[in-house]
Amino acid sequence: MSETNGTLRPKWRNRLHTIIFEADTPLGKAFDIALMVLIVISVLAVMLESVNSVAAVFGTELFILEWVLTILFSIEYVLRLLSVRKPMGYARSFFGVVDLLALLPTYLSLLVPGTQSLLVIRALRLLRVFRVFKLAQFVVEARFLRRAMVASTRKIVVFLGVVMTLVVIMGSLMYLIEGEENGFTSIPRGVYWAIVTVTTVGYGDISPQTVPGQMLASVLMIMGYAILAVPTGIVTGELVQGTLRPVSTQNCPSCSGGAHEFDAKHCKHCGAKL
Repeated sequence: MSETNGTLRPKWRNRLHTIIFEADTPLGKAFDIALMVLIVISVLAVMLESVNSVAAVFGTELFILEWVLTILFSIEYVLRLLSVRKPMGYARSFFGVVDLLALLPTYLSLLVPGTQSLLVIRALRLLRVFRVFKLAQFVVEARFLRRAMVASTRKIVVFLGVVMTLVVIMGSLMYLIEGEENGFTSIPRGVYWAIVTVTTVGYGDISPQTVPGQMLASVLMIMGYAILAVPTGIVTGELVQGTLRPVSTQNCPSCSGGAHEFDAKHCKHCGAKL
């Protein structure tokens, strides 16, 4: 038994928590790598199962593989609940819910009888794709990306406002220049063309036919390259700042919260001792 934050915990639970929730130990890294490999295999199996030609030949193998992976993930889920001080806290967390969603479809499929319910089973099994979100739990860089996206939200919103204003103006001008005879039957359709053009997608279903319209389209196409670079620069700048604030891979044994500073002694989420 060991004492942590005023409560007695068996040593095996502390050891289990270190292996499952922390990636700064050899066993922790091995566990994370093994789990990521299983997650990738699971997601690939879901994707291959949707291909009729593959399912017709390897349907049985994929079915067995799914149950083997489900059992392994079930054991992992139970071990996670055993290793934390507040199991319900983890069960209600984002990754706790994801873990549960990754398990339920396969088990629920046993309770849906009849061939007419196969479509329902397939719909439930699609929830297994949520396992891919667990990959971010073990990549420290994902925390930097999340911080950068949150920090960039206001700038990106302002940027999108400017872009929307631009495409509305350009779409309206193109409607006036080209008119209905050239496919620009309304201002919304002109705005649609402007969005497709400025994003450099270029479906080609509608295009200007007059010289002034083509000149305006050329200007918008060139502007599109510059516009696409703006959000990339915003997020990249925030990512550079985020890398200056590195965090450890240690998770709180009480609430499973992460993203702590390297010298942190207590959890910034619940105050428990690390």
